[in-house]
Amino acid sequence: MTRIPILSGSSVQAIDVPDGTRTLSAPPPLDPIGDVAAAVRDALHFPLEGPSLDEVAERRGRVTIVVEPPVLPLPGVPDDPRRDAVAAVVDDLRRLGVPSERQTILAAGGLGRRAGRRELEALLRPDRARAFHGEVVVHDCEDEALVPVGDTSAGPLRVARALVETDLVVLVTAAETVLHGGPAALLGACGAETARLATRGESLLEPSRSEGWRLARETLAALGARVPVIGVSLVLDHPRPTGRWRGWPHDPGTRRRLARSHLRRVHNGTPTGVRRRLLQHLGRELEVVGVQAGPPATAHAEALLRGVAVRSATLSSPVETLVIPVPWKSATVPRDAVHPLAATAIGLGIAARLWRNHPPLVEGGAVVLVHSFRTAFARPSTRPHRVVYDTLRAGGPAALVEAEREVAADPVALAEYRSGRAPHPLLPFAEWDAGAATRARAGRVIVGGCRDAAAARTLGFIPSHNIDTALDMARGVTGGDTMAVLVAPPYPPLVVGG
Repeated sequence: MTRIPILSGSSVQAIDVPDGTRTLSAPPPLDPIGDVAAAVRDALHFPLEGPSLDEVAERRGRVTIVVEPPVLPLPGVPDDPRRDAVAAVVDDLRRLGVPSERQTILAAGGLGRRAGRRELEALLRPDRARAFHGEVVVHDCEDEALVPVGDTSAGPLRVARALVETDLVVLVTAAETVLHGGPAALLGACGAETARLATRGESLLEPSRSEGWRLARETLAALGARVPVIGVSLVLDHPRPTGRWRGWPHDPGTRRRLARSHLRRVHNGTPTGVRRRLLQHLGRELEVVGVQAGPPATAHAEALLRGVAVRSATLSSPVETLVIPVPWKSATVPRDAVHPLAATAIGLGIAARLWRNHPPLVEGGAVVLVHSFRTAFARPSTRPHRVVYDTLRAGGPAALVEAEREVAADPVALAEYRSGRAPHPLLPFAEWDAGAATRARAGRVIVGGCRDAAAARTLGFIPSHNIDTALDMARGVTGGDTMAVLVAPPYPPLVVGG
């Protein structure tokens, strides 16, 4: 047996797995780019294809810079290098004769909670923010002033006015998945009816298996017919702890020390709130290892391929049991505590879909989500998630369609979204759909370390109070011995098979 430390919410658990179990973790750190701003400028001047920024930026014209909430990688870091890339674009536009007064930064948050002052202040470093005199716009997908720009396969397309009333659109994103960065950033600046459909698909790394990528390409084409669009896509390394636990999770020695550390037991014995604060303030660094620019779809696809090539873990073939630990923070920004629906969105909607070539789980295999599943829906920020949870408990998945129709027209829920107190009421429905492909593939989803059995059963999962028991249950369900454990977060891309 091999002992492996994993995160379960804010606890650090050590589990015993059979010899031969694959441990999938982020590879060792890469050599970072020393000057991110210079790399961004060079990429914009020498794009992969198409015109450079010098050729499309009109002197004294208007420019809209589109940015996304830093959803991935998970967990985030306080010093995110994406703001250096935004500052580099602002400076380069100024050099080309576009003063910051004629620049607009559009925070394209889609169905997520609208950015507040704290999130907007993080878009640029404090000294750069003081020097920026342009407008900062937070997208509202329920805004009556959204502009129709055409049709997609999902229906009429409406986008933020800042994307149309401009002379140039620049996307500044990180190439994390086909739905995080690149053309998908435009989906975060569309109407709710378009953003709702973006999460569907089997894989987050295979464009051909993602409905969201197809929809993003159609949105880009519709907008590109009206205004020039150029993109900058960053290749980010994984977030790395600093200090005592430097080397997690790629270093086997660090994993062994953590598995037998007395500090781990002390940490697990502290109150939940204290554990979350300790983990949140644990030093982490995030570096840029590549920059691509050009047409947004081209730059993003190339950056994503490079990111998968250098940051991935490999799996020779799909396994019968896939163990996915869920961290203490949600994948939405601002990051709330993780309730059962948020844990499902992270484990089944993100981690289990970060694959190329083949799914990591065999048909009918078992997924073990490692999380307490405590039902804590804080109000009002998680009120929409409570609606989905109560609907599943009362009527099951079949009742979700009618519930979605009702909540989409709820004036109270929409008012809370527009005021920034809660996400859009359609967000939890989109997150639930994101895990549909994984739920359909898995024969069973078992919640290891579950402290709320009713919550697990409400979502259609099997609760197990003990993690080791959950692993035994998974082997009994599948009848096989092949197992892989994601030693995460951060979650590495998985290259499965050839």
